[in-house]
Amino acid sequence: MKTLTTIALMAAATIGLAACSPTAQNETAEAAEAITADANATMGEAINDTEAAADQAFGAAENAIDRAGQKIGNVADAAGNEIEE
Repeated sequence: MKTLTTIALMAAATIGLAACSPTAQNETAEAAEAITADANATMGEAINDTEAAADQAFGAAENAIDRAGQKIGNVADAAGNEIEE
């Protein structure tokens, strides 16, 4: 959220400087490009982190389900053995 606020403030500053000299306009455009690149990199990192966390969570859930299935199978086997005896 701070990133979005910073981007909005920088955009407002960029608009304010746009009325200045051509040199200032060029510098403002370069700054805006740098801000955009930083925002894109930050969003890319966030996406990667989110995907990694989801993969880890789904892997843990899958392992838990597998273990539960094995325990259920063991209990069913034991019950079957008791019935046969």
